[in-house]
Amino acid sequence: KGMTPPQRILFSPEEICMDWQQRQRPGAGLRNLGSTCYINVVLQCLTYTPPLANYLLSREHSRLCCQQGFCMMCIMELHVRKVLRSSTSAIWPGAVIRDLKFIGEEFEPDTAGDAFEFLRCALRAMQRACLSGSSNLDISSQTTTIVHQIFGGFLKSRVTCLRCQAVSDSYKAFLHVLLDIKEASSLTAALEDFVTPKQLDEKNCFQCRKCEKKITVSKRITVHHTPKVFTVCLERAADHTGKKISTFVEYPEYLDLRPYMSDKAGEPLLYSLYAVVVHSGDTCLDGHFFCYTKASNGLWYKMDDESVDNCGIHAVLRQQAYLLFYAR
Repeated sequence: KGMTPPQRILFSPEEICMDWQQRQRPGAGLRNLGSTCYINVVLQCLTYTPPLANYLLSREHSRLCCQQGFCMMCIMELHVRKVLRSSTSAIWPGAVIRDLKFIGEEFEPDTAGDAFEFLRCALRAMQRACLSGSSNLDISSQTTTIVHQIFGGFLKSRVTCLRCQAVSDSYKAFLHVLLDIKEASSLTAALEDFVTPKQLDEKNCFQCRKCEKKITVSKRITVHHTPKVFTVCLERAADHTGKKISTFVEYPEYLDLRPYMSDKAGEPLLYSLYAVVVHSGDTCLDGHFFCYTKASNGLWYKMDDESVDNCGIHAVLRQQAYLLFYAR
């Protein structure tokens, strides 16, 4: 409601399977080339995203792909098959490293990077691959790729004039949400702050159409349409100097997104945690990334580059989380 419907559906959401179609032990660890831990954690979290893994293992994309040269979906398809079918304890993510510059110009194999930035660029590259060969698509149709059908939702921004109470709504697609944790002790508190109306003054250049002048307004952002996979980054950069917010932010194994929706009425919208990325280090500019993922056998594993070790949910929930992945 209120959004322009797509003229064309590129991938039907009915075809997405949220449960693992094949259950097995966890796959291989990933070798670190010296500064590639930020890449490894994102690749592992994507590999253990059930609907994405199911699709990539089906080889549906590569069978139909006509793209010349670099294709992120084809690379991910090869990578996921290699990890989950490997008989060795660790593999080298060669295809991803070789084409790193096509994923994001800022990434170099021998230079440390940020896991959230790599996730953003990887999803964007996958989206571009899904749109290859589909020209002149309207914006709404572009959000019907397999990538958006899994990771994508819509945020609603409601601006209310505090003088005449006129309301203006707009909508924006998202693949992940960045949350401020400066004042938050938990994920739910950070989400509550995210959807709390914020007052913006005349300096923020909002012009009320009814008053016909720049005026103080209230702006509220809510989740309007939920994704199948809800991906959250807890913003740990305190400022541009690299200073890190190291406080523990509590996060649940099961999350209800209903309280943060545009429409709060209805059944709970329950999500289950399946992956966590952790950054260890005193500042955001150095340190090390490792992750925890839930494999298709239902068990949790700590994945730290080449090592893959069994662990319990209690250890998972005690981490200084940076990225959180929840599935419907």
